[in-house]
Amino acid sequence: MNNINTTFLLLALLAEIIGTVGGFGSSVFFVPIGNFYFDFYSVLGLTALFHLSSNLSKIFLFKKGLDKRLLLYIGLPSVLFVILGGVLSKYFESAYLEVVLGVFLILLSVFFLLRSGFAVKDSNKNAVIGGSLSGFSAGLLGTGGAIRGLTMAAFNLEKSVFVATSAFIDFMIDFSRTFVYYNNGYIHKHDLKYVPFLLVIGLVGSYIGKRILDKIPQGKFRKLSLLFILIIGLATLLNLFLNTGAQN
Repeated sequence: MNNINTTFLLLALLAEIIGTVGGFGSSVFFVPIGNFYFDFYSVLGLTALFHLSSNLSKIFLFKKGLDKRLLLYIGLPSVLFVILGGVLSKYFESAYLEVVLGVFLILLSVFFLLRSGFAVKDSNKNAVIGGSLSGFSAGLLGTGGAIRGLTMAAFNLEKSVFVATSAFIDFMIDFSRTFVYYNNGYIHKHDLKYVPFLLVIGLVGSYIGKRILDKIPQGKFRKLSLLFILIIGLATLLNLFLNTGAQN
């Protein structure tokens, strides 16, 4: 365990558990956590590799629940736009985009929490828009699961269907952006020592998350997901604030 940060690995496990329960993947927690320990582009590379195993675990654990309609209308645009976002990530200042993402997630989650009866129209158009935005955000910032979670929450899916569909889409996204990030030079040799540990964490965290999810009543699932998304937005802004303060 020489030169391995065990605190980071424990936080990665927590991110995987919460991401499984929330249904939108661990990257929304893993990326802000990773930014405390690595540079932004290294986090992008590690996130893509970490997610490949964690999403395979979720697909296996929740394989009976899969919405093929959303897989098409959210998944396909997500893959196309994650490639675009990954390519453009080399040319954009990430801090400004992370501020926009953090504020966006906070405002939308608070709105849905305060107006629990409100629902986005269940339409193919909304699914395509949500998939495009989440894919682009995943490629550019490393995390787009929260945007996809907000989109999928509008369809009021049963929790196992929600998690399985989200994980399958996430796997497609991660598989695509891994090649883009590698080409961009984000996957560094000195960071690969963490990959075996993250692969195990992906499996263990997904299993623990599923056991917790099995005990959560369906009526509380949507509210819990939105609370997690609110925390994600706040954590994103806090991380930026701390990083900015450290540089001044």
